[in-house]
This record gives sequence, structure tokens and C-alpha cells, in this order.
Amino acid sequence: MFTKWRIFAVNHQRTFSVHLNTMCYCKITANLKRLKTQLPLTRNYSSAPGIVGSDVKSLHSIINPPVAKIRNIGIMAHIDAGKTTTTERILYYSGYTRSLGDVDDGDTVTDFMAQERERGITIQSAAVTLDWKGYRVNLIDTPGHVDFTVEVERCLRVLDGAVAVFDASAGVEAQTLTVWRQADKHKIPRICFLNKMDKTGASFNYAVESIREKLKAKPLILQLPIGEARTFQGVVDVVNKEKLVWNSNSDDGKDFERMPLSEASDRELLKETIEARNSLIEQVADLDDEFADLVLGEFSENFDLVPAEKLQAAVHRVTLAQAAVPVLCGSALKNKGVQPLLDAVTTYLPSPEEREDRFLQWYEGDLCALAFKVLHDKQRGPLVFLRIYSGTLTPQLAVHNINRHCTERMSRLLLPFADQHVEIPSLTAGNIALTVGLKQTATGDTIVSSKSSALAAARRAGRGEREHGKKREAESLLLAGVEVPEPVFFCTIEPPSVAKQPDLDHALERLQREDPSLKVKLDPDSGQTVLCGMGELHIEIIHDRIKREYGLETYLGPLQVAYRETILNSVRATDTLDRVLGDKRHLVSAELEVRPAEEPCAVAKIEYADCVGEDLLQASREAIESAVHSACLQGPLLGSPVQDVAMTLHSLVIHPGTSTTMVTACISRCMQKALKKADKQVLEPLMSLEVTVSREYLSPVLADLAQRRGNIQEIQTRQDNRVVIGFVPLAEIMASNIGEDRYLLLKVVRRNRLSPNQS
Repeated sequence: MFTKWRIFAVNHQRTFSVHLNTMCYCKITANLKRLKTQLPLTRNYSSAPGIVGSDVKSLHSIINPPVAKIRNIGIMAHIDAGKTTTTERILYYSGYTRSLGDVDDGDTVTDFMAQERERGITIQSAAVTLDWKGYRVNLIDTPGHVDFTVEVERCLRVLDGAVAVFDASAGVEAQTLTVWRQADKHKIPRICFLNKMDKTGASFNYAVESIREKLKAKPLILQLPIGEARTFQGVVDVVNKEKLVWNSNSDDGKDFERMPLSEASDRELLKETIEARNSLIEQVADLDDEFADLVLGEFSENFDLVPAEKLQAAVHRVTLAQAAVPVLCGSALKNKGVQPLLDAVTTYLPSPEEREDRFLQWYEGDLCALAFKVLHDKQRGPLVFLRIYSGTLTPQLAVHNINRHCTERMSRLLLPFADQHVEIPSLTAGNIALTVGLKQTATGDTIVSSKSSALAAARRAGRGEREHGKKREAESLLLAGVEVPEPVFFCTIEPPSVAKQPDLDHALERLQREDPSLKVKLDPDSGQTVLCGMGELHIEIIHDRIKREYGLETYLGPLQVAYRETILNSVRATDTLDRVLGDKRHLVSAELEVRPAEEPCAVAKIEYADCVGEDLLQASREAIESAVHSACLQGPLLGSPVQDVAMTLHSLVIHPGTSTTMVTACISRCMQKALKKADKQVLEPLMSLEVTVSREYLSPVLADLAQRRGNIQEIQTRQDNRVVIGFVPLAEIMASNIGEDRYLLLKVVRRNRLSPNQS
């Protein structure tokens, strides 16, 4: 994920663009409130046994199958594509809810936060556990809003597969590209579900083509729709040459009929299905050698004789290799196509043992887990979500945190089901657990049974670590954590009184532990607390949570965009620090050079000249790096962080007895001198923009974007609409910079969202 940064014309220098690994988003309709009143609704899913009706399964009845029959999946998509509605149907058809929840009514299982119900969007990921036809499915519903992309990132890190949901009328949208790249980074096999086939303007062929063109993926069409938009009735199973038609009189979608296609009644549909099946067989044969040998050897003359089981096994292998993506369709809101989607999840997505995790062999069955999410419960305290990669978790188990170098005792083990959890006696490898009692653990920490277990595993992994680096053996087995981009929005936050400052600090500390993308810092000049987030909605949600969950009426300052600074040329600087403290003299002399980095980098690159002694570096390396990084926190132009800078230390003379604090002070002062002498520029965040607009409103939208210093790249045609693609400075599309007339225009143009697409 990258955001472009436009360079202001400072010192009359040339304007160009660079990339920074960060993420931000402007939400035009951040202050839009729902008009209808939200009422507290009764939850309709099971918790404890004994109070559950005969028609709803208890969480205690969830099966515990072998690893081969476990599926850890996530639902990911652009906002409003139907992720939460699809999840709600999955829970209903698997028997874990009494009724179908609705996002508009605010009674869905996974959107349990008050802010989620009021806004009708998913803000934080929610995990549920269910079973389907002998398989155990650990499902995570993720947010679609770009402000909460970190939630998607940390969930995909621990999942084995994903279902990408698409709006069939829009195809691939801006945030779809972002979550797809995240899945690519973590090498997650995917299934595509073309939702909203009943929506006006829905087009199966357009959505499939957008997957092929925009995502550069190879779609494997496993289903065909029977009708589109208002005429959508069901789907055709291409693999088995059957049609699935839902009863129009059924309110919940449970009543549907699966029938073989016949020449008499479905001639055209059967012809289309045979063509699609033959094309599917050819596609899979091109991607899977084993299936190609089978087809060419036994069924080369007639593809119709290829067994469905063989074709399904080949599609599974292709999906696991991420060579192609199966495509299914339906309408979750109209309760059509969800049961076949669940079948596809169990058939085509991998089990935990099919995913390559080479480090597991080093633990030899010992506990190894990754903490990927932390929540705070008022009664239980910190709740830590763990993905178990090997070993078994039990209550009252003492575990070792490799990242924090500490040992903690886990008091309770819970099975997650949104905001309701059931205590369980144990949980085996391949599952997702919720633990109570881990007070030091944070997102991205690696959990093992003991320190000796980690050291033994490191030794089994090979002693090459000591040759290739100086890391401790335990650190060599750290599981990859979660990459958190730097925030680009910030504002001050103040408590109602000075006496409430400790309470605010406590609340922000907890929220930071829950949300790694939230940053809190203290302004050195004003002494104010500064809140840094991923977008306007992100900060608004944090402000609201402080009020609701911690009872603090805080005040936010004006929202500002976080700019960056950089240099344009190489500059040398020298500095000497000579101080006498007590009876001791501290003397440091340094000479260094700063220059533009060859590649974009958020943190300054540090190099050392050959003339700098190795012994001296060993004693002062940490102090030097600390000084350079602190000097880059505030640039000489606007006080913004400095990036894309490389520093070379040419000379360092330290008087015997000089403290490392003095070394840090001297290097930091010398670095600041060099930055002031260099030619400088301010970097401005640019957002990739996509606006879908009807033809009659195209000219006003283009004129508005031109006033915002927008750079239009392309205007595409999407059915009857136009799609404007370009770049706009983030500061120009903040909600506070949009007048009421322009806001209404954007609202009229079919609820268009200025959605980002990190380049």
C-alpha cells in the first residue's frame, strides 16, 4: 500500500512525486448521520446451552474435527459490497442464529459496536466460529472502509483463505484493489463472490471482466446467474451442470431446489453451461499438470465425461497455488447463493495443514501462536486473539512472549463469536482462540510454551543465524507481525479538565493497544496531546469511543494533514560539544553528510565511513541512530518529519569518559545543522481518486476536481455511468474543505464516494 506525496514548489524547485509506505483516506460524508433512530435490539444467536431453542445450535456443540477439515477464512471487499450481510446469512444457514439480521436495522451479529450500528458500516473485524457439513469454519468479517485497512491487514496475516465480495453492478472498486494487494502480500488463496446480482445494473460479465483486467487475476467461472437484476432467480452449477433455483415464496432462502439441466426445458441454459464447463476444463488444464494429463489421456474426445470430483480437486489445487480464483455469484440480501458459497469454501479453500509454514517443523508439536488482535473488556480485562500454528492451548497455561521477553499466565480460553464468547477446555493447532489474562501481549507478538522451547526450536532451525546475523536465537523464530502505515491525519485532543488528563491517558493507552494504526504523541512546544489516525472517520470513531466507553467529554482541535519534508542535495556539517559536568569533561566532535536517499524511505538510512573505528561504533551505535532519528522527527520548514534521507558519518571523536547522552546530543545537533543548510521541499499526500458519476453530472464534477488541484488520469465508461480516475491532494478533499453545495452535489450523484486506491 502506497500513497503518493506531491512536492510543493519550495525554493522554486522542480515538482515530482515519490512513494511512501503509508495509507490515508478522505471520507467526504464523515459527518453524515443516519436519519432513523437506532433502538436497542435483541440479539438472536446462541451463547450458553440450556437457553437455546431447538432451532438454533449452541456454541458448545461446534465440532472439533481434524485439521484437514478446518477452514480459517476472511470476508473482504470494498465498502457496501455486502460483506456483513453475507456473513449474517452464513451464520443463519449454518444454524447459529434464529433470524436474519440486517445492516440497516442494526441487528447483525458481527457489527455489534454502537458506532457500527449507527453508521451501518463495519469498523472493527469480528470473529465467529461455526460448522458446515462436517467442517469447522473460523470466519472473520473485516471492514471495507479504507480508514480501517489495518484491521484487514492483521486478519489476513493469520487466515488461510478469503472470500472477496464484489458488487456485481460495480465490479472491482477502489478498496477492492487494496485488500486484494494485501491478500497477495500474505499469499492468501481466494474465492470471488459476485454479490447483489439482483441489483439494478448488475452485470455478471462486466464484474468478471473487471476482475481479469483490474486485478490481473484469472477467474474460473464455477457458476452462471439465472437472470440478472430483477430477473435474477438462481445460479447454475457449472461443474455439476445443475441449476439452483430459490423459492420466491421463501422468506429466508432455505428453500431452494437443485435440479439437473435438461435438454427439454433448459436448452439454451444447458448449451451455455456446457460451453462454460469446457472453457473451465481448458483453463484448469493449462494451470494444473496433473489434471491436464487426466483430460488429455482419458477425456480428450469428450470433456462432458470429466468427473465433477476430479474437476473440483483440480480447481482446489489451482486455487491453493493462487494461479486462478473461482468465481461464484448470488445475492446475500435476497438470500440466494450463500449455501453454495459455503460449499465452495470447504471444497476449494485450503486447510491449515495445506499452507506452507516451514518453521512449524522446528517446534515439533510445541505451542506456537501469533497474537493478531487485542480487545479490552470491562469485566475480563485484555482479550487477546491468537492464531494457533502448532501445539495446544489450555486454560491456566503459562506462555512465553518472545517479543516482550516475558512469561504470562493465561487464565481462561474462549471460543470467539462476535461479542459473545464461550469458555472451552482446550483448542488445537489450526484454530483461532480468544484468551484472557495476557496483559503484556500486543498485536504481532509471538507466543510459545516457554523460553526454553523457543531456544530449542531456534537451534533446530539451524545454527546459520549466528553466521548471518547477530540476533539472539529466540528472535530468529519471531512470526512476521503486522505492517502498520504511518498516519497522515492528526489533531489535538484535550480532556474536560486537567484532573481528567490521567483518565484520558489511560483511555488512549488502551485504544492504542487495540488499534495499532492509532498514534498518540505529546507536542513538545504546546504540551498538548496529539491524536494521529488514518482518516477523518478513524479519528471521529476514536473520539466517540472515548466518550461512550470511558465517559470522557474530550475536545478535538481542527483536523490537519500530516505533511513530510525532504532534502534535494548533499550537505556536510560538523559540530563539537564540549561540556563539563561536575568534575567530568564530556567532549564529542562529529562530521557527517546528509543526502537524498536513492530509494524512498520513511526512516533515515545510516551509513558509516571506513575511517570510523569499529570499536567506537560498537559502543556508540545505538546513541548515533537515536540521534539521527530524533533529528528527523521535526524538519526545518514546517516541523514535519523528514523522509527519503541518507546520512553518512565521516568522523566521530569521543573523549574518554563522555556519556552516550552527550554523543546523542552532538550527533542530533550536527544533523539539524545539515538539514537546515540543504535545499528543502515539503511533501504533500496525494490520493488516488475514483468518482462514479452519471453523464449529466460529469462536467460539474470535473470542474470541482480542477478547483481542488486534481489531476485527471482517465475517464472510463461503466454501463450508463462515467468513472473519473485521477489524483487529488488530500488536503483538498477533506470534509471540512467541502462546501454544503458541493457536498449535496456529491450526495446527489448516486452516493458517490471519493475512494482511495493506494498506488
